Amino acid sequence: MLPDKPTAHVRSGQLTCDNVEAWSDEDYARASGLFRLLDENGQADASRVPGLAPERLVRLFEGMLTSRLLDEQLLPLQRQGRVGHYFEARGQEAGPIAGAEAIEKTDYFVQGLREGAAALYRGLPLPTYIAQMLGTANDPGRGRQMPCHVGSAAIRHVSTSSCVASQIPHAVGLAWAAKIRKEATVALCFFGDGATSEDDFHAGLNFAAVYRVPVVLVCQNNQWAISTPVAAQTCSETLAVKGLAYGIPSQRVDGNDVLAMYATVKAAVDKAREGGGPSFIEALTYRLGAHSSADDPRQYREAGEHAAWQKRDPLLRFGRWLAASDILSAEAQAAARQRIADEIRAAVAAEEAAPPPPPATLFDDVFARPTWLLEEQKTTLPRGSRRATRIPSKDPGH
Repeated sequence: MLPDKPTAHVRSGQLTCDNVEAWSDEDYARASGLFRLLDENGQADASRVPGLAPERLVRLFEGMLTSRLLDEQLLPLQRQGRVGHYFEARGQEAGPIAGAEAIEKTDYFVQGLREGAAALYRGLPLPTYIAQMLGTANDPGRGRQMPCHVGSAAIRHVSTSSCVASQIPHAVGLAWAAKIRKEATVALCFFGDGATSEDDFHAGLNFAAVYRVPVVLVCQNNQWAISTPVAAQTCSETLAVKGLAYGIPSQRVDGNDVLAMYATVKAAVDKAREGGGPSFIEALTYRLGAHSSADDPRQYREAGEHAAWQKRDPLLRFGRWLAASDILSAEAQAAARQRIADEIRAAVAAEEAAPPPPPATLFDDVFARPTWLLEEQKTTLPRGSRRATRIPSKDPGH
């Protein structure tokens, strides 16, 4: 039986749901406007800043900085053939790190393509993260996932799926399960603007609204679904208003403002935990890099557009505010950059020295109790490996 099944009624020829809300002008303004605390010069009204302790604010900065430095080091490794594939998060660091700060350890973080650094923020060891990127024997996933598909059950960080938008029903399902079990657990889900053009987006939002599950859905609107601009995907005034259509409170936020993102996600998470149902957040941001290491954005983006968004860099804006607020000076920021860069460099060197996963691990973690067929295949693997690695004849006739 479905829990809390909504009661449907026919009123004046219209089918309505008990969970539906009547949207006010203020609700619409939140979904069509833009909430911001930090301006593009890194200045903010102190009375509106979230009441985070200075050490938490510093940690937010270092979390964003870690994401940026991972990009700076790992993308060149992909170009050198040392990493198979890579998705940059450059320019989009504020949302996932703010989200990771806003949730509890018992909550789920369901990432899209560019939120992997949030796993580090929530406790994943850096060597484990790098092992996944390189697919070494130290990777808990045994090298089976593409790079940038980090996941960890221990910290409830759900790996991205390469199928766009498929993580949205997953997050809704996690939240629904928590509601059935009466757990105070929230699922926080990230996805891109391209996901709003997929059926999983609409199915996920509709289910979340009807059953009022504790999920917070964050669309990182970085303006481009690979090479398709957001204007070619929808005629809606904003992406956030799509949430209102499904009966979900929605807000449009400056996604390059980490303080605004934290305040918005935290309020939505708290509401969900208290039984207030789902929320939808559109984070207006920009992908400063390519869609992936297989993409060249110069083929479809104007240079002026990129330059304009560089001035709104979330890391620079937050760094200026921290320095001006006497929380973290420019010198301290530079020292943090050097320290974190060295840690990443050391982790990469250590993992590159590690061997690949043993071939026999192909048969591990497939079933709780291996079938006879898997056992038989495992015993024949050494013979097959020798045949596969035999040097072929140079004779073109063979």
